[in-house]
Amino acid sequence: MKIDFQYATDFLGMNDPQLSHTCMHLLCTEGEGSFVFNEKCYHIAKNDLVVMPNPTRAKNLAAAPGMMVEWFAADNKFLQGLLPSNNYSIGGSISLNQDPVIRLTDEQAAILLADFHHLRDRLGDRHLLFYRELMGSLCLTMMYDIFEPHAQRDATDFHSDRTAYIVRQLTDLLATGISRTEREVSYYAERLHVSPKYLSATVKRFTGHSVSSFIDRHTVPILKKYLDDERLSLTQIADSMNFTSLSYFSRYCTKHLGQSPSEYRRSLQPRG
Repeated sequence: MKIDFQYATDFLGMNDPQLSHTCMHLLCTEGEGSFVFNEKCYHIAKNDLVVMPNPTRAKNLAAAPGMMVEWFAADNKFLQGLLPSNNYSIGGSISLNQDPVIRLTDEQAAILLADFHHLRDRLGDRHLLFYRELMGSLCLTMMYDIFEPHAQRDATDFHSDRTAYIVRQLTDLLATGISRTEREVSYYAERLHVSPKYLSATVKRFTGHSVSSFIDRHTVPILKKYLDDERLSLTQIADSMNFTSLSYFSRYCTKHLGQSPSEYRRSLQPRG
């Protein structure tokens, strides 16, 4: 069964295959432990936070006697959908793929634990009509509380090598809003003067995500903005976003919004 949200206190539990589609937020509250990620060993101790999309990528987990952790995992696409595409979150996710550990102060750790507990305490409220919206609001608070210490750590600065340069150029290009009409990897490869294969391999190796996922993360907010404007017909939106057909536009919406364009618009109407 697919897991949308989960809270636990088991360090070794982060390797559960059912969590492969989630983003893990794990805080060490006592003791120490270690794990291997991207072929590098990380040691964590009290007040160390681990933020990792697809926590099953962590290997060789080891916990010293007395180690205590608390973690909250949520569907990665759900979390990505909560933040604007040009937000610090995109640069931050790249940085975390290079180093998933953030060291917190006592105050920052206490704030984050409170966020975890608010989420834990509402997990059982699935019967509520706006459950996902409620959980989204609490997740958003948690993520912004993480942004502060993460920004203090490294401000998502890129390294100076060619790999980092290519990734930075791609994200800068996407930030212009060009994905409204250009969503093919080949287009961005040509703009950056590299082959599509090189661009795909470079971005995947450096960020842990595909080029297409970055394109979609910038495109979906644009799509939602158009759909929110009821003055625009679906045909007008499809044309403005350079979809080759209305059926392709509908399939894109269904894939990335979980609803057809018409269903999405109906969901915006007040429920009576």
